[in-house]
Parts: sequence; structure tokens; C-alpha cells
Amino acid sequence: MKRKIIQSERKDQSAGRLQQSDRKPKDLNVHARSQWQWTWTKMGLLSLCILSVLIPLLLHLFSDSIDLSRPSDIGLNHTINMYLTPGEGVRVGVWHTVPEHRWKEAQGKDLDWYEKALGDGSPIFIYLHGNGGNSVLVIQVLSAVGYHVLVLDYRGFGDSTGEPTEAGLTSDAVYLYHWVKARSGNSPVCVWGHSIGSGVTTNTAVKLLEQGKQFDGIILEGAFVTGRRARDQPIEHPFTWFYWKFPYIQFFLFNPLKNNIFVFPTNENLQKLRTPLMILHAEDDHIVPFASAQEIYRIAEKAQNSDKRVKLVPFDRSLGYLHNGLYKDPGLPDIIREFVQSLMT
Repeated sequence: MKRKIIQSERKDQSAGRLQQSDRKPKDLNVHARSQWQWTWTKMGLLSLCILSVLIPLLLHLFSDSIDLSRPSDIGLNHTINMYLTPGEGVRVGVWHTVPEHRWKEAQGKDLDWYEKALGDGSPIFIYLHGNGGNSVLVIQVLSAVGYHVLVLDYRGFGDSTGEPTEAGLTSDAVYLYHWVKARSGNSPVCVWGHSIGSGVTTNTAVKLLEQGKQFDGIILEGAFVTGRRARDQPIEHPFTWFYWKFPYIQFFLFNPLKNNIFVFPTNENLQKLRTPLMILHAEDDHIVPFASAQEIYRIAEKAQNSDKRVKLVPFDRSLGYLHNGLYKDPGLPDIIREFVQSLMT
């Protein structure tokens, strides 16, 4: 009887070993597959970290390699580059793009021709850009509508010399306004400020008001209420859709303003202005919340006591324009045209 029990136990042990033997290759395969997946996951994360640092470095180097004195190299072939001197030791770059319908006529023309063209009766826009973004695309929109566009590279930006300070940026814009007015005849002169450029815009408008001058119309796009936040806001680089999540990378690579303190009291400036104003803002703006546009509208409408001279144009969040994409809206040319026409009636 014992012998049978012992044999039975041996059979059970043998069967157990066989079962363990059957399971072992499967367990090894699962373990190997798990290790392989973890290895690739680590490699993917490491690659992402490397790219998140490498790409902005390359973009920074690439942006430095662009010759801003040749706007035709980036598709603006009815544009001339010039330099103005708004202050001692300061030289700022300015692009002047003529209306698209004068494209052929502008080929090969010199600065003198462009200066005279400002007096042709077409509306003129001074475009004050943000800390990067979409200047070229806005130029193309305005030119296609039939307007002159002058884009200022503030001191310390692009190939302009000097240290970027709030007073300096404002002084540059005031100087450009007077330069344009001396050549524009009876053409209306408007200003379009985007993001940080909106702060420069309202500062400039107040300075001009103190001199007894004013813009014929003001457009604020992606504007903030006060620049106390603007200095630290993520930078509007073409790749901001990714890098706004890593503000420190942008701040040190793309921000000429990082070493200075800026106030840009747009809220206070608007209380002094009586110039027709249009506010453009995307509801899904990821840098300056849409609530800022609503507050700007509230302040301006109260100051001017008119909902006809102050207009807020929201762009639905479903369009996905974020902070830099309003130029893509097919209805934008008509919105701008209607605003400018209202200034001349």
C-alpha cells in the first residue's frame, strides 16, 4: 500500500514539474516582452527630452540666420527694408509693404518710390508685433485688402540695435508714426498691436495724445489687460503650440524682454483714449485668456461711452486659432475692411 502511495506521489511531483516546465517558456516570453517594452518606452522618453531641448536651440540659430534686410527671401516681394534712428545709438528695422494691387509696379523700386507711395490715398497700418509669431502672415492679409503695412522691429529685436525697454519700444513706435504721417498725406493711419505689441500700441496712443495727435483707428489682437503678466508670458514662437508648456525654454531662448521690467498699463491707457477701437481675440487663446478681451472691451466702452466706437470680435474656440492664428480666418479681411471704412465715414 505504501508503495502505491509513494508511486502516486512521484507521479504527482512529476506532473507538477511538467506543468512548471510548460509554463516557464511562456513566463520568459512575457518577461522578455515586458523588458523590451520598457526599454523602448525609456528610449522614447529620452528622445522626447532631447528633442524638446534641441529643437528650440535649432530654431534660435535658424532665426538668427535669416537676413531681415531681404524680405523678398520670405515671400514679401513688394516690400522694402529700411532703418530708422529713433534715438541716439539706436537703429530699428522697418518693413514697408505696399498694397497687393501695386505688386508689379513695386518690383525693383527704391526707398524713395516706397516713401512717395504712402501718399497714394490707401489706408496705412503700423503693425506692432508680439514676441515672435505671425507678422508675415498678417502683412499678407492687410496688403491683400489694399493697405500699406509698416512693421517695426523694436530696438533689441531682429537686427535692430539697442536695449528693449518699455520706454524704448514706445519711443520707437511714436517715431515711426511721425515718420509715416510726414509722408502719408490724407491717408488714414491705423495701428494694429498683437500681444505684447498691444501694450506698445496703447502706450504709443497715449504719448501721441499728449502731443495732440492720434491714430485714426486701433486694432488690438490677443491683448492683455496689463503687462505685469506679459513679461513672463510664454513666447509666441511659431512652435509655441508645443513649447508653451515649457515656458522656461522659451523664456531664455526667444525672449529679448526677459532682462527688463515692463508694465504696459493697457487698462489705464484705454481710459484716456477716444480713438475707434476693435478688439480681436480667439476664445481658445492659450496665452492671453479671452476674459482679458472682455475686460478690455468693458474698460474701453465705458471710457468712450459708445458701443459703436468700440467693438469686440470673438473667434469661436472650435476654430482652433489659439494666440497666433487669427490670420487664418477667411472672414478677417472683411472684418478689417468694414472697420477701416467706418473710420472714413
